[in-house]
Amino acid sequence: MPGIYIHIPFCKQACHYCNFHFSTTLAQKEKMVEAIVTEIALSPSHLLKEKGDAEIAANLDKEIISTLYFGGGTPSILSIDELKIIFEALQQRFVFADDIEITLEANPDDITETKLKAWLNLGINRLSVGIQSFLEEELKWMNRAHTATESIACIDLIKAAGFINFSVDLIYGSPILTDDDWKRNVELVIEKDIPHISCYALTVEPRTALDKMIALHKKEPVDAEKQARQFLLLMDWMQEAGYEHYEISNFAKPGLRSKHNSSYWSGEYYYAFGPAAHAFDGKSRRWNVANNALYIQSLQKGSIPFEEEILTETQQLNEYIMTSLRTIEGLDLDYVSNIFGAEKSSKIKAAVSKYESTGKLKAVKGKLILTREGKLFADGIAADLFL
Repeated sequence: MPGIYIHIPFCKQACHYCNFHFSTTLAQKEKMVEAIVTEIALSPSHLLKEKGDAEIAANLDKEIISTLYFGGGTPSILSIDELKIIFEALQQRFVFADDIEITLEANPDDITETKLKAWLNLGINRLSVGIQSFLEEELKWMNRAHTATESIACIDLIKAAGFINFSVDLIYGSPILTDDDWKRNVELVIEKDIPHISCYALTVEPRTALDKMIALHKKEPVDAEKQARQFLLLMDWMQEAGYEHYEISNFAKPGLRSKHNSSYWSGEYYYAFGPAAHAFDGKSRRWNVANNALYIQSLQKGSIPFEEEILTETQQLNEYIMTSLRTIEGLDLDYVSNIFGAEKSSKIKAAVSKYESTGKLKAVKGKLILTREGKLFADGIAADLFL
C-alpha cells in the first residue's frame, strides 16, 4: 500500500541552517490549502496499476493508504479547520488503512493541550517534534522560534494528551555544542522515555543564512571530527538505553519505528502533494514546483505544476544501494541478483572487500551491513558501490 506526503510550506521564522522550501509569509495559507485540496482531487491513480492488486484494480479511485505524513515547513502552523479540509479531501480520494500511521511535524511553540486533543480527534496518531536542542543558547544560535522551556514542556503535554507514538529531532555537531551539552540533550530524551529520536549532523547548505554567516566569519564553521565523535557517542548512548538504531539518523524503542520514513528506505511507492513535494512510483520520480505563488496559480487553473524523471535500471539499483545501506537490515545481495541480475550482484560483492577488510562493513547471511564505524562513511561507501 502506498503512503502520502503533504508539504506545508510555512514557518514562523527561518532557521539559519534550513534549506527546505518554506515561506514566513502566511498571507497565502488559505489559498495554499485550497490548492493542495485541488491537487489531491486531480492526482491520477497510477501508483499501483502495474502491481496487479485485484482489490485496487477493481476500484482505482480509492487506493488504500498505509501512511500519511504532514511535513514542511511547519505543518503545526495550520489551524484545525485547515487540517480538517485536507483530511476530507484525502478521504474523498483514498481509503485509510485500519492501522494507518498519520504523522504531523510540529514545533514546540505550537503545541498546546487544545491542539493535541484536536489532532488526536482528527486521527493524527504520531507527532514528529522539531526540538533540535534543549539548550537555550543553541536554540538562539540556530534562530529557532521556541525556547528551551518550551522544548521540555511540550514533551509532557504530548504524553499527557495520550500520544503513545511520537518522535523528537535533535541536531549535533554545531560549533557551540560541547560533548557534555550533547550528552545532556540525549540523556533528557532517555529520561523522558521518548519512543523515537531522529538525530542529524548540522549541515551547512549553500545559500542558507548559516552559509553566508560562516563565509563572513560571523559564525564558526562546523568541525567534522567533532561531528563524527558526537555521532559515535550518540550510538553508544542509545544502544545502552535499549533503542534500536534502525537507520543512520533514526533510533526507536522496539516496535516504534517510523512506518512512513521506513517506506522511503525500502523503496515503497508514495504520493506527494504541495509545493516542492516529491512522489515516487517505483520507476519514476515527480516533484512539484518549489514556488508557492506558481503552485497556487497552476492549481487554480486545474493544472499540477510538476516535473518528472524516469529512472533507468541502473539508477533504480543505485537508489537501492544508497537507501538499503542506511538501514539495519542492510543491502540484500539476493534481492539485487533477483531484480537486477546476478552479474550486478557479483560486482557489488567484489567491490565491498576493501570495506570488509577495514571493518567498515560486514556480510551477514548474504546481506551487507555497515558497522558502527562504517556508519560514519555511509554515503561515501554507497557512492563507491554505485554501478
